[in-house]
Amino acid sequence: MEKKHKELQLWARLWRWAKTLFFVLTMLASLLLVCAPPLFVVVLDLLLPTSFLSSYFRSSSRLSATRLADQFRDFHFRSSLVDVPLVSAARSLVILCAYAACGGRGVYLGITTLCSFTSACYVLVKSIVMLGVASGEWGRRHRDFGEKGGAAAVEALFLSSLALAVAHLVVAYRTSCRERRKLLVYRIDIEAVKLKGVQTKGVK
Repeated sequence: MEKKHKELQLWARLWRWAKTLFFVLTMLASLLLVCAPPLFVVVLDLLLPTSFLSSYFRSSSRLSATRLADQFRDFHFRSSLVDVPLVSAARSLVILCAYAACGGRGVYLGITTLCSFTSACYVLVKSIVMLGVASGEWGRRHRDFGEKGGAAAVEALFLSSLALAVAHLVVAYRTSCRERRKLLVYRIDIEAVKLKGVQTKGVK
């Protein structure tokens, strides 16, 4: 009886910790999404492709024992996957630097458009080459990626990288529009203050 009571206390404590962690993560995500959407997308772009690649390595018995250094040394565009998270990380860091240096102005939108377009093209071409969509080898490629979720992890890796490239572009456009609206309101306020000053001098 006492043992069962201790187990219930342990599960209750773990459940409280899980709820607290979920609440903190939700608050952080909401804060990033509301206050700094570009930073939120950057965090997702750094985490999601890497997590999908790790899932693929865990699901593939053939690659689980292969070190990451070997993947870099034996890199092949048609068979290696380690470059997809690297492309996403490089894209995110460049966009983050542009956002930190330029704010939401036009330069930030231009750099984001260039990085998103080039990285999306690279990932799209690589996905077509690796998955064999262009040559009708989808079934064979699908089997080569393993039976225990390996193919699903590879598909999720490519789709997440492409989706986050589009997300970077959408967020950059919305941020640029918001900054332009702020600048327009600021100019209207300045012109209103100047006009009020001229009218005051005319009355005197």
